[in-house]
Amino acid sequence: MKKRFVVAAVIAAVLCVPVMAGGASDSLMFGTGGDQGTYYGFGNVLAQRISTETPTSVTAVVSAGSQDNIEMMDMGSYKLGFVQTDVMSYAYNGTNLFAESGAVTGFSTAAALYMEQVQIVTINPDIKTVADLRGKNVSIGSSGSGVYYNALDILGVYGMTEEDINPTYQSFGDSVDSLQDGKIDAAFIVAGAPTVAVSTLSTTHKVRLVSIDDGHIAKLIETSPYYSPYTIPASVYGMDEDCQTVAVGAVVIVSNEVSDDDVYNIVSTIFDDKEEIAKSHDKGRELDVNFASSIKTVPYHPGAARYFAEHGITVPTN
Repeated sequence: MKKRFVVAAVIAAVLCVPVMAGGASDSLMFGTGGDQGTYYGFGNVLAQRISTETPTSVTAVVSAGSQDNIEMMDMGSYKLGFVQTDVMSYAYNGTNLFAESGAVTGFSTAAALYMEQVQIVTINPDIKTVADLRGKNVSIGSSGSGVYYNALDILGVYGMTEEDINPTYQSFGDSVDSLQDGKIDAAFIVAGAPTVAVSTLSTTHKVRLVSIDDGHIAKLIETSPYYSPYTIPASVYGMDEDCQTVAVGAVVIVSNEVSDDDVYNIVSTIFDDKEEIAKSHDKGRELDVNFASSIKTVPYHPGAARYFAEHGITVPTN
């Protein structure tokens, strides 16, 4: 585990992208995701807006996603991070991804921002259902990642395990490259649609997203209630039909060490300036104060609670 932390820290340092001239040394490091994912693109937009409009400086950095962001925050390297709601719950309760290392409780919720969809991407016209993945070469996310567990959840409700496919463990960008090169048949990608990597693939290939039927969605939610039904319109990737799938929430978490004023500045800027943010990134259109304050599994930071209280909303805090 320590070795993985060191490697992650080195990668973050190399790929750090300052959003203000000079990259202030006291800037709050914001762990996002891979450079072809929604977390990174949207995170940069948010960091720029917060840093420009308030005394709080935020610097977005490329990361390995939800688990990495929590681990780096636990080490003190990141002060903010994007996470999936399921991974956030795993960390806080010390389960699944965090069963071996133990619970991480030094963070709080800042706000839920949007839903991110489980996208089962293929360019193989013979793959029409999740059951068709049996025996195929399938990327199920980086080993131990949130995507990995999402993939196992989906396969599980169809009576399959990791053993029933030929799994590879790749990031969004690598998965798309492998699809394009014919090395894999399908890939699980969990991110807000449209996702840059998939959009890029759709410019050269006919992209299909594999749907999940109503019965299997109901079965999944029964055992894993952090999922919600979601429909991705055909127009998102120029597909022939809409895709019925599930989604988890994308949440910004913050270290408990961050001051109330800084967290207030972060949350107030995101929601008070959402129209301007939407001009720079499509996900800005999905920002909603009621959804932002809907998290129940991890308490909110007092600075975030102050903002929601101004809008007549009470959220749980430590």
